[in-house]
Amino acid sequence: MTTPADVHAVRDPELPGRLLTIERDELVPLLRSRPDTDFALPVAACPGWTVRDVLAHCSAALTRTVENRFEDGVFSPESNDRDIAERADWPHSRVVDELERGLTDAGEVIARAGGALDGLALGEWVHAGDVRAALGEPGAYAGRALPEVLALLSTLTRERGHVALHADLDDVDEPLKLGAASGERPPGRFIGDAATLVRLYAGRCTDGVDGYELAGVEAAELNLFSG
Repeated sequence: MTTPADVHAVRDPELPGRLLTIERDELVPLLRSRPDTDFALPVAACPGWTVRDVLAHCSAALTRTVENRFEDGVFSPESNDRDIAERADWPHSRVVDELERGLTDAGEVIARAGGALDGLALGEWVHAGDVRAALGEPGAYAGRALPEVLALLSTLTRERGHVALHADLDDVDEPLKLGAASGERPPGRFIGDAATLVRLYAGRCTDGVDGYELAGVEAAELNLFSG
């Protein structure tokens, strides 16, 4: 897997949609192959939520995006709980059907939003990793979409003025630059594999993950989804 060290200075509006399309093709067949009991499994990254809850949250978020329904408080914990409750009586297959439609249709809307919704596509992919981890699937935060994920991470961290980080990735040919140089501190340094880097930026647990180094920055500073 390869990716350029300096991901495009100009936002690629089609990138989030490509990421969602890849995830649709990877995740939906997996979900359709699993027994109903798997949808009740707890998701460690989302305490109190089951696999079904995470999927309902994701499908609701995508449907809101496609339908342009962003009322006050949207995506707050209370709003997320309401979305999940609204789907409580749905069969699992209907939740997966809604998720598939959202992963198919939301990319075009996100592309037109000028970057304001790009983080939603990344969040959907991270939650898909949460589900894969709960299902015991290998490579939960890896897979075919990693090049798109890294490119989106580079864009989002730069545009948000995130702490600067230089990443030397075991499975990527060129170093990756993330965040924005402030002039107040040198960039942090990460050495390891791409999936672990993604875990850190997603605020996911890296306990038991060996073979990586992080220097000049705390893991909590990398979390894009904190606060």
